[in-house]
Formats: sequence, C-alpha cells, structure tokens
Amino acid sequence: MSNSLIKKIIIVDDHPMMRKGLASTLETEPGFEISAQLERAEDAIDRVEKVKPDLIIVDISLPGMNGIELVKNLHFQYPDLKVLVVSRHEESLYAERALRAGAKGYVMKFESSDVLLKAVRKVLNGGIYVSEEISEKLLLSAMTGKSTGLESPVELLSDRELEVFELIGRGKSSKEIAEQLHLAVKTIETYRSRIKEKLDLKNSTELVFHAVKWVESDGEG
Repeated sequence: MSNSLIKKIIIVDDHPMMRKGLASTLETEPGFEISAQLERAEDAIDRVEKVKPDLIIVDISLPGMNGIELVKNLHFQYPDLKVLVVSRHEESLYAERALRAGAKGYVMKFESSDVLLKAVRKVLNGGIYVSEEISEKLLLSAMTGKSTGLESPVELLSDRELEVFELIGRGKSSKEIAEQLHLAVKTIETYRSRIKEKLDLKNSTELVFHAVKWVESDGEG
C-alpha cells in the first residue's frame, strides 16, 4: 500500500452520520487523508484497488456482506492492508473473531476521539489495538493454549448468524433485526432456524433464553 507521509484512509459504515463523525475526527490529525466514505462492503473491495489505502476502518453491520466477511476478503486479497474495526457491537463478543479474520484492531463506537486516534496510529505503525480487558483475555488464552471462543458452542455460528443471535439476545424482533441488517424478514427467520439447529435448541423460547444469557455473560458462555 501507499508509503507516502500522507496516510490514506477508507471508512466503511452504513450510517452517514457515523461516517461523517469518523472522518471529522481523523481529519483533525495531520497526515491523515480520508480517501473514501462508503456504505457497502462490496464498494470497498472495488475502491481498494484504485485508492491503495494505508488503512480501512470497517463497521460490522453492513448491508449485504457484513464487516467480518469484508475483513476476511480484504485480508485474502491484500494481506498487508491494515484494517481497524470500529463498531457498536460489544468488543467482548466480536474482537477475537475480527482479529482472526485479519483485522489489526477493534474499537467500540462510543469510545472517545482520543481512543480512536490512538488505535489508528497504533495499527498504522504495525501494532494491534484492543482494550486492556480483551488484550488480557487473549494473552490468557495464548498462555493456556485454549481459544477463548471455542469454549462456547456459539463459535459454530457464522459471522452473520452471530450478529442475528446477539440481536435476539438484545430483545429485537425478526422485523427489527431485518431492518437493522438491511435483510428480508424471511432471511432472518432462516438464520433463526439455522442457529437453533447448530445450538441444538428446540424452539424459539429456548433460542431467546440462550441468546439473552449469552449477551449478558458478554459471550463467554
């Protein structure tokens, strides 16, 4: 990617206000240039070849291909491209999955501008950025030789299924989930069926119970 003193950054987020906010924060920093603000993962894949950015900032919930899938795609096509996930999704539920997909950092959307800039600088300098809590969790996992994720059957779920499972746990209806993820209600119902099958749950009541429990335990059990 680009070696110039100006660092080119692409932002991929489906909320215009969020994109604008991230861009404003980053543009206050000398040497950062926002090369593109995009809504869809598919647009980002097209644009990378033209822009040759130094960093891509990606949200998890995107229409069509979601953020984790985008990270995997980018990592496969451009192994040296640095990707930072900035999302409203709980870091404890998604950070490890994002890093495994190829991201170099994870920041929650409610964090301060200082935290965002610190994460961007660290990733651009070749480091990995996660909160202290997650860093500790990953170190413990490495020391004990056990993946923190594999302790849970939820690890069987695909990235999109995990997103749906989390939203069920947060009390969202299929209609609300469909609206949030820009998908058809019928598609969400299909995901619900798959989740029940993978987690060996008998009915919707069990599904909701387990989803709520999982979200409350921050995805650890």
